[in-house]
Amino acid sequence: MKGQNRHGATRRNKDAAFDRWLNLAVSVAVTTAILVGLAAVLAHWLL
Repeated sequence: MKGQNRHGATRRNKDAAFDRWLNLAVSVAVTTAILVGLAAVLAHWLL
């Protein structure tokens, strides 16, 4: 591994673009779920 600066257990390969897209999709889904959950809790408390 001379000349390579690797971090972590996974290798970077040609699917890196898909990995970034999937990471973004999961982040958006989790953020949306948290916001919906918070809105439901607030609505329950206030109504």
